[in-house]
Amino acid sequence: MMKRFGFAFGMITAIGVVCGLGMGVSAYSQANSPAVKTTQKGADMAGHASGAFDVKLVPQGTPDKADGSTFGRMSIDKQYHGDLEAASKGEMLTAGTDVKGSAGYVAIERVTGTLQGRKGSFVLQHSGTMAHGAQQLDIHVVPDSGTGQLAGLAGKLTITIAPDGKHSYTFDYTLPEAP
Repeated sequence: MMKRFGFAFGMITAIGVVCGLGMGVSAYSQANSPAVKTTQKGADMAGHASGAFDVKLVPQGTPDKADGSTFGRMSIDKQYHGDLEAASKGEMLTAGTDVKGSAGYVAIERVTGTLQGRKGSFVLQHSGTMAHGAQQLDIHVVPDSGTGQLAGLAGKLTITIAPDGKHSYTFDYTLPEAP
């Protein structure tokens, strides 16, 4: 069974190790959604993309520890493979607590490359929380952030981390039909 706790919680765990928080992460299962395509001319087409990615996280500065919480900041450097062939750069802010398994983070990353043959860039916004190990993660395309052939892109990205540490994504999106 794969762990679906999202890239972010992997990062929070990494920050927890760096900051000495020792946070745990629960396992969730994920079902893959089938690809959906519309054929109506002039309409948005719905799509499903998937693949693997590599990520490098670099702590930025010394974590700020005070009053039962730890604030941290990290840079994000990713390489997406599969239906999304792209590179991304981003920034993440984290907050950990003295309560094991409770933390939060926000992140923004700019993704530049090709999504199923269409070239451009877009921005992803991450928001994640862990409350006593129960996790919630939302990663969405920032509205109107798509450029080039990805103008008008909207969607939600889901991240899975396998027990061996390998990262993968699924991306359900809509995109205006190519002219």
